Amino acid sequence: MNPSIEITIPILNEEATLDKQVRAAHHYIENNLSDLGEITIILADNGSTDATPNIAGSLAQELVGVRYLRLEQRGVGRALKASWGRSKAGIVGYMDLDLATDLRYLRPALEKLRAEESDIVTGSRIAKGARVIGRSAVRSFTSRCFNLIVKTIFRTSFSDGMCGFKFLHRSCLENLMEAGATSDGWIFATEILITGEYLGYRIHDLAVEWTDDPDSKVKIGKLAIEYLKAMHALRQRLPTRKKSA
Repeated sequence: MNPSIEITIPILNEEATLDKQVRAAHHYIENNLSDLGEITIILADNGSTDATPNIAGSLAQELVGVRYLRLEQRGVGRALKASWGRSKAGIVGYMDLDLATDLRYLRPALEKLRAEESDIVTGSRIAKGARVIGRSAVRSFTSRCFNLIVKTIFRTSFSDGMCGFKFLHRSCLENLMEAGATSDGWIFATEILITGEYLGYRIHDLAVEWTDDPDSKVKIGKLAIEYLKAMHALRQRLPTRKKSA
């Protein structure tokens, strides 16, 4: 029996692209992944103040397999915790609304989990075989620096903690959060990987094709400070020894 799957897409003030991107993801899933079982898209709105709630609500009413979740406070981590925390699906995950990671990588990610070959699957723009399209040298350098920081502090083996394409068995979530994955910000997804390694979960690095979003709202300077603070805080929360899951 196939486990049900929920894919969360965090959204914040996305009125310009929300309808188009959600329809694209929904169409792809319906036409290419129906054999994997029930797959639901959760639109996790964390504090939008534009027309996003109306658009998301309309999509949820129109499209079978799309649901809308509204949070008044902002934060990607907050949105993911709220969505995954109330889920009953066997497999949960998330991807960014810009669909920067090509949708064809949904199948290998989900099949890896369905076959019980991994506990967590993470997209990687750095692993051998990955391809990055349209990314500036500055953003590429910054991403590699962030990942080097993680490897230096936590001695991790996964290659790309920041890629917005991650999936896991929901049964792992409670242990991951108890071990230190608690951030309300976008860094929560990186914390999932770090705590996953500390707990001995099997993490699969999935090399993906990733296309840069030229309209990205990320501010690198602010992001760097937030990232360093979060990594320091996580280091204090983590157990001193790795344990077996």
